[in-house]
Amino acid sequence: MWSKKSADHLLFLKLKNLLGYSLKNKNLYRAAFTHRSMNIRNEHGVPLNFERLEYLGDSVLSTIVSRYLFEKLPEANEGKLTRMKSKIVSREKLNFIGKEMLLLNLLICSGSKEKFGNDIHGNILEALIGAIFIDKGYEGCKKTLIRVFFKPYIDLDSITNTVASYKSLLIEWSQKNKRNLVFETNSDNGKDPNINYCCKILLDNKVRAKSRDITKKKAEEKAAKRAVHLLKK
Repeated sequence: MWSKKSADHLLFLKLKNLLGYSLKNKNLYRAAFTHRSMNIRNEHGVPLNFERLEYLGDSVLSTIVSRYLFEKLPEANEGKLTRMKSKIVSREKLNFIGKEMLLLNLLICSGSKEKFGNDIHGNILEALIGAIFIDKGYEGCKKTLIRVFFKPYIDLDSITNTVASYKSLLIEWSQKNKRNLVFETNSDNGKDPNINYCCKILLDNKVRAKSRDITKKKAEEKAAKRAVHLLKK
């Protein structure tokens, strides 16, 4: 019979193979892969899920990436370092890495995993980083990230040529060329309950692109990407 003990053993074994070391504080790693839908609390009534570790992992990742770039790119100025970091820690990049690492397969949750959006991959990755940081300390976490995450999934040369934010790129272009740019973003009450916002981009009072998505930020970014591609034609 499948039990919690055997499930934990499988989780810890897979993490050991993934990270390349034996786990010290196994409760941390279990929490990093526990979704809030499990509704588990400790003896003090505090929820035990990955959300607090996700918060920590987000901050730790930002610090380690900053130092990594500082050491790897000694000739880069502050602006380039900031842009590079934004691309590496972007939600899109973290979701990609988390998906490639098959982290969702290890998630402990109630119900089907198909109900989660794409961001769940990056959320779990950040929670795992938070657990590694507490378990291994800063230097141990840094070495693990470089070995397990950076080297397999981050190519600094290709990242240099990618766009971190099409919205920022479009705003910068409009200011440089003295064009009137307006983002009109409103709630979307269409038939699809998963689509909550609609963004319309106006350039010199003319509609250039439209997009709909689950968040205001995503709708604006998608519309900006379409506008940038249209302007390149």
